[in-house]
Amino acid sequence: MTPQEFSLLILSILISSAGQFCLKIGANKLGRVHIGNAINHILSIITIPELLIGLTCYGIGAMFYILLLTRVNLSVAGPSISIGYIFSVLLGYWILKEPISLMRLFGLSFIVVGVILVVWQK
Repeated sequence: MTPQEFSLLILSILISSAGQFCLKIGANKLGRVHIGNAINHILSIITIPELLIGLTCYGIGAMFYILLLTRVNLSVAGPSISIGYIFSVLLGYWILKEPISLMRLFGLSFIVVGVILVVWQK
């Protein structure tokens, strides 16, 4: 992966992770959804700025991912994007104060090792 391709990957991951974070903040404001309030909640999505920002970030992240796909095989780009899970867990830990169990750390390390093996070139 060239530095330019790596930059597209990182931009896509960071912007998409920011989108996930914003969606979580917006979802917290939205509250729990159940069958009785589902329609109202769906309609109120457009009134919560964090949800709109999160969706926008996802769209921008997808554009960078599409640009990456024009240069890199899907068999490399697809697994590489899973590094975003690491950023999501770290954002949850640092900002939302969500715990990270030892088992979760173990799983995240598998993701990192897997991505390294997928993108490694001889």
